Amino acid sequence: MPLLNFLFPQKQKSATAAKERLQIIIARERGGRGGPDFLPALHRELIEVISKYTKVNADDIKISLDRQGNLEVLDVNVVLPDA
Repeated sequence: MPLLNFLFPQKQKSATAAKERLQIIIARERGGRGGPDFLPALHRELIEVISKYTKVNADDIKISLDRQGNLEVLDVNVVLPDA
């Protein structure tokens, strides 16, 4: 079936694509670059994706990157409007 998958690729779900992007960004940042310069780009992409499904204010999306020893914690907080 690999030939069929090559000829007729399946559309990737947006959640899977977002997860892969985050993994790539985090891996790149761990490669030795100094600061979290990817956060503004990630913020813009999140606004674009969430806006496809609901109206959201850019100020209602908060992103932070915390370092705790050898661990990095990426915290994304999205306040969605009331239904």
